[in-house]
Amino acid sequence: MSDPSTLTPAQATARSGEFTVIDVRTPGEYAGGHLPGAHNVPLDRLDEAADALRAAAARTPLLVVCASGARSAKGCARLADLGVEAATLAGGTGAWAADGHPVERPAGARTTWPMDRQVRLAAGSLVLLGFLAGLAWPPAHWLSGAVAAGLVFSGVTNTCGMAVLLAKLPHNRPPEQAVSFHETLVRLNA
Repeated sequence: MSDPSTLTPAQATARSGEFTVIDVRTPGEYAGGHLPGAHNVPLDRLDEAADALRAAAARTPLLVVCASGARSAKGCARLADLGVEAATLAGGTGAWAADGHPVERPAGARTTWPMDRQVRLAAGSLVLLGFLAGLAWPPAHWLSGAVAAGLVFSGVTNTCGMAVLLAKLPHNRPPEQAVSFHETLVRLNA
């Protein structure tokens, strides 16, 4: 039996118009393509948006989405802690698009790699760098060990400090014509 708070893309489509869609990815990822009508409230800003999300949830149920479903599940758990009910989209935007559903992309928006891919590239590069540098200077192997420890910590705590840092890079920021976070909160409160 499936979790009633997790919807497949087909179930979400069947209930089209019933939800206020909240995309918890970075603004850069969101600009690369999102569910039609989705509001961008990055995962690390849910607490700031709690009042607006509570107001939106009082009018229509919330559907929280991300790239694959992992961050949206964390978002739903955080919202539950804040007293806001929300469902999540199984497989995220990736599953939505793979099922042939429409994805909105602002004109001129660039495609940004999903955050999990960026983290894998950065972590793998640092481990390789530490290994290669360690061949010439053995203490450099500690870089690989530090990244490995960070990955273990990330897995155990279900958090990712590297993703938080990568989200601040220019390519992960929204395009200038994007709706601001403040404007998103105003729209959610309306």
